[in-house]
Amino acid sequence: MLHYSIIEHATSKEWVTFVHGAGGSSTIWYKQVKAFKEHFNILLLDLRGHGKSKFHLKEALKSKYTFDAITQDIKEVVDYLEIKKSHFVGISLGTILIRNLAEKHPTLVKSMVMGGAIMKMNFRSRVLMRLGVILKSVVPYIWLYKFFAFVIMPNKNHKESRSLFVREAKKLYQKEFIRWFKLTSEINPLLKLFRMVDLKIPTLYVMGSEDYLFLPTIEKVAEQHTFSQLYVVPDCGHVVNVEQPHLFNEKVIAYLRLDNKKTGALHRF
Repeated sequence: MLHYSIIEHATSKEWVTFVHGAGGSSTIWYKQVKAFKEHFNILLLDLRGHGKSKFHLKEALKSKYTFDAITQDIKEVVDYLEIKKSHFVGISLGTILIRNLAEKHPTLVKSMVMGGAIMKMNFRSRVLMRLGVILKSVVPYIWLYKFFAFVIMPNKNHKESRSLFVREAKKLYQKEFIRWFKLTSEINPLLKLFRMVDLKIPTLYVMGSEDYLFLPTIEKVAEQHTFSQLYVVPDCGHVVNVEQPHLFNEKVIAYLRLDNKKTGALHRF
């Protein structure tokens, strides 16, 4: 089972499950925990191969690295803790896993908060992936990760996010990185399905105005999907929860505490 930690609220019955992205760990939510634990029970996960979820070699060789298998890892923890329904908050690749969980097990998902969401690999990102496929066996993975981090988060104000993810990525093994890299290079059919299907689950997209690779697609998705809202954070890149934590916490907590979430609304601030 994945490594996890929980923080229980004295009276609240509401759960928030945090799902990090590739190369990160549950530690990326350190700017959220204090604010969220005032209102909710919290579940923090380390995805397989990340943080403290280190697989033994024999287990790693047997394990299939597919989005469905990694999504099932998350469900296994939720089921073990007997959490019947949870809000899910994700960042970057974690948003794909949350969306897949909602597709497979919609009764588990009360709402989705998608920070730095990925819903389409544009031409630039596909070129980067192809370059990574060519170089992954001959170039140290951390060089590739640093390069990708810089392309996704290029500005000076993105430096903290870049440094955090590179620091966490250094804890991965080379083979583990390659497994995840192969996974992310095969997501286009899945993302196409997500763009086409409008789940009847309240969804909040929180995107940085400087998230150049992914924001344009999310703007279209939020307009087309009835149960979706979009908040665009100014002067902010891909990792919104790290770069603008106070604004992220304020908007997400307010959204999760609404019993009847508005639908079909597009907001900028």
